[in-house]
Amino acid sequence: MKNILVTGGAGYIGSHTCIELLAAGYTPIVLDNLCNSSTVSLDRVKEITGQEITFIEGDVRDSQILDQTFEKHDIYAVIHFAGLKAVGESVEKPLMYYDTNISGSICLFNAMKRNDVKRIIFSSSATVYGDPASLPIKENFPVSATNAYGRSKLHIEEILQDTYVSDDQWQIGLLRYFNPVGAHISGRIGEDPNDIPNNLMPYISQVAVGRLRELSVFGGDYPTPDGTGVRDYIHVVDLAKGHVKALQAFENDKVENLYTVNLGTGKGYSVLEMVEAFSKASGKEVAYKIVDRRLGDIASCYADPKLAKEILDWEATNGLQEMCDDTWRWQSNNPKGYKSV
Repeated sequence: MKNILVTGGAGYIGSHTCIELLAAGYTPIVLDNLCNSSTVSLDRVKEITGQEITFIEGDVRDSQILDQTFEKHDIYAVIHFAGLKAVGESVEKPLMYYDTNISGSICLFNAMKRNDVKRIIFSSSATVYGDPASLPIKENFPVSATNAYGRSKLHIEEILQDTYVSDDQWQIGLLRYFNPVGAHISGRIGEDPNDIPNNLMPYISQVAVGRLRELSVFGGDYPTPDGTGVRDYIHVVDLAKGHVKALQAFENDKVENLYTVNLGTGKGYSVLEMVEAFSKASGKEVAYKIVDRRLGDIASCYADPKLAKEILDWEATNGLQEMCDDTWRWQSNNPKGYKSV
């Protein structure tokens, strides 16, 4: 069994990825500072899989903990999720985002180099494309950023690219994924933000379950069919499987030692389309109001997913119905998230 260090592994995408890693025969070693996650997620991963998860509470900015982890667990590869991820918050607190995301990543990469672990899958984002000139978005599009969150992801990509130039023995997969939604089909793990959600789907589901009064829709005057923002929503289980495929692609010699790929469905849905779909899935009305645009947001964003199919043999299989059904199963069974325990 190959040990995979999963930074931020107790979080939303990380916990789902642990399930898929176990299913593929890997052993996840989770490092998480629990700033926006809970160990209950890992207890439930054990419940779902019947397998133990090694958990280390710590921060990727802590070199001592990183070195101890690499020395003790014979790490084969790293999947790097750890970081802050709210666009709006990043505009308000850019220094916090640069410190956590960029400084934390540099600390991790230095620890990898010291311990001769040179294989990493990095959790990047479609925000690195900024406001794209055309759609769908291909991997060779120009990159930029409209907010500190996206800029931090872009800088980390560049740091990894420079690292590869300095030493081509590194194996680096840069996964630019779009908008993760949904939950594990068991309803036992899902997205559980600590505070008022920054992402659309948990906000909608918390309105439906009665935790929040109404959804604030940021902008109703975008150049889209109904005036609300359009995004490419991808089921979190599909996304998790993409990370396993990204790792296996190195082992199967299917990719270059440095590659970049989009993980998305290739289809965009507006905010109001998501509200309508979720209302049908849950049988609950989702009250909403249109408010001012949010600084740093763009009108439309969806992927061209062809390259992922070509080089990773991966494509999203879950549609909008599964995204809404699985989110509602998670939220209705856990109205207060992991605090429902």
